[in-house]
Amino acid sequence: MAFEFKPCIASDGTEIKGLFQITPRIFGDSRGYFLESYSERDFSAAGLKMKFVQDNQSKSSKGVLRGLHFQTRHPQGKLVRVLSGSVYDVAVDLRNGSATFGRYFGVILDGESQNMFYVPQGFAHGFFVLSDEAVFSYKCTDFYDPDGEGGLMWNDPALGIDWKAVAPDVRPLLSEKDGKHPAFDSSKNYFDINGKWTGA
Repeated sequence: MAFEFKPCIASDGTEIKGLFQITPRIFGDSRGYFLESYSERDFSAAGLKMKFVQDNQSKSSKGVLRGLHFQTRHPQGKLVRVLSGSVYDVAVDLRNGSATFGRYFGVILDGESQNMFYVPQGFAHGFFVLSDEAVFSYKCTDFYDPDGEGGLMWNDPALGIDWKAVAPDVRPLLSEKDGKHPAFDSSKNYFDINGKWTGA
């Protein structure tokens, strides 16, 4: 198999079902390297049988924080990776009925290790750029829907995401829109356990 699939564990020791850290095998020598960035066969063998329909790529400078985003009408699963640079990537479980509802997992993704993070439907997602710049790439299981955008406050105390732990001297830079997302509400309906939007 060309990949290692590793489950994601919340801070209280509970596995967040559906989230995976994925590390590809890299074959390198003095000329450079080769790796498989995706294999339907290997992902399916690991239980990840999603179909991807859209690939996206962005470039961001140090300190840029994008998130926390989700889509309502067309929820997306995302396979995310960094082509160059490094980011702190975070997913928050918004599946009502999940044992880890409202909890998050964060991982550093970088162009050196080429590690990946699979975030299924039903999660809010965001990342914080740690390097001078980073090129971020991700595959999506549904098409982008501008009328179905949703989000959560990036620094909501209820979520407790410790962005400063990975970059204590970097001030987050957010878009105006990302600075206005609402706080997480544990009494609200977001997604069902399968990642389908059930909220208002």
